[in-house]
Amino acid sequence: MTVKDKSEFLLMQLILMFQTAALQQMGKLKNPLTDTIERDLQQAQISIDIIEMLHARMKGNLTADEDRLFTDILREVKLNYVDEAAKSQAAKNQQPPVSSTSESSPR
Repeated sequence: MTVKDKSEFLLMQLILMFQTAALQQMGKLKNPLTDTIERDLQQAQISIDIIEMLHARMKGNLTADEDRLFTDILREVKLNYVDEAAKSQAAKNQQPPVSSTSESSPR
């Protein structure tokens, strides 16, 4: 394996690592350590932002295949994020409202 091949392989692994992390954080994949579905949309957004930052910072230095991989993965995780954020908002909207009546405390 040449240095260039190794660099391309490692870059792809890095991108896929953040993609997997984002999908786990959105609850789309089980956490392999706990074998449970966990949701942390704020952390998922950070993972997506990292992929976007890497893509932006590497513009002009990517092969066509690497650029396409970034673009495809970003599209996938962003669509999944929008889906999960909508589900989260819908769940919040279905919760019963907090009662506005409260007992006053004695003075």
